[in-house]
Amino acid sequence: MNYLKSNLTLAPRETHLKLQNTLKKAAEDLETQFLSEMLRAAKFGEPRASFGGGAGEEQFASMLRDAHARALTEHGGIGLTEHILRSLMENSHDQSPHASR
Repeated sequence: MNYLKSNLTLAPRETHLKLQNTLKKAAEDLETQFLSEMLRAAKFGEPRASFGGGAGEEQFASMLRDAHARALTEHGGIGLTEHILRSLMENSHDQSPHASR
């Protein structure tokens, strides 16, 4: 009976961890997109006027910005992930069928 009871109490914990991991990934993706847009606005990766690579360089500039934004996020970013994750977790608890209303 103890085995069954311990497995029943473990299941909600695993569900919570899976939800938290999913929400953390979403928060990281959102921060990455934000940083990519900020790099684009700062004209990071734009071709130079002299000796520019033409259309090919312009097309790959967005990939370069996205890679830099992902690297920034993976190394701590600007702190948006934590704020977004906290907000998502609060909203997920509010939407939970077990939440008291």
